[in-house]
Amino acid sequence: MSAIFEDFLGYARFELNYSPQTIIKYRDALRVFARDVGDKSVEDLDVLDFVKLKKVMMERGNSPARISSVVYAMRSFITFCREILKLKTIAPKQIRPPKIFRREVLFLTKEEIERFLGSINTKDMNGFRFRTLVEVLLGTGMRIGETLSLNRKQIDWKKREAKIIGKGNKERRVFFTQRSMDWLRRYLEKRTDNHEAIFITKKPHNRLHRDDIWRFFARYRKLAKIDKKLTPHILRHTVATNLVFNGCPIVHVKEILGHERLDTTCKYYLGVDKEQAKKAHRQYLNFVD
Repeated sequence: MSAIFEDFLGYARFELNYSPQTIIKYRDALRVFARDVGDKSVEDLDVLDFVKLKKVMMERGNSPARISSVVYAMRSFITFCREILKLKTIAPKQIRPPKIFRREVLFLTKEEIERFLGSINTKDMNGFRFRTLVEVLLGTGMRIGETLSLNRKQIDWKKREAKIIGKGNKERRVFFTQRSMDWLRRYLEKRTDNHEAIFITKKPHNRLHRDDIWRFFARYRKLAKIDKKLTPHILRHTVATNLVFNGCPIVHVKEILGHERLDTTCKYYLGVDKEQAKKAHRQYLNFVD
């Protein structure tokens, strides 16, 4: 089936108009499936192959969300094979993603942010690049895919904003804090290349990929002695909760994060401050005159 992957990805990109970030995620997910289940003929796939996928990924410690991303990518691939290539495949509806239970939103406190930032070694270019990446994530609330897709020409330095193609291949504006802009400017001034991408690898220069950054998050989380999970998406949650705690109207939080629906923002970020909720419970819940 791997021989058909690129045909599917090309169809998804240019016919269905999926964003470049989505194509990167899909390509990764398809490769994971082929690795964990085997590079079988797409017509030979059945429900038990997806049971095997879930088993292998769960035993590896992957989250339900990660497993779901692989399952949904494969469902789209099988739909392409079935409807466009007219192959006899399993019905996509028979493929069920794992159930995801919503947990409390994880985010960093101000003190944890300071420890994390302070732990990053900015004396070498790798460290300076990572510190800049973290400052941009914290200064915009962007998704990691959106951040790594940034090009120099997209930045409006005067307005402190950029036009990007976000989730769902939709154009939106993102806003930068002055601090994140300062770090970005200093990082670009240190660069001697002309590569269009904001975040690049060492020579040979290529756009930085999400797989290149995980070791940095793991290393500096340990150095900062932060016990909770720490990922780019946790930093996005940190931005959102900081906005909410500081009194930002939820409709503005929605726009800053680039959510399509307001109820998505509400579901995640209304009621995240449990201590304030407890105080409100004591103050307002009273059935006795």
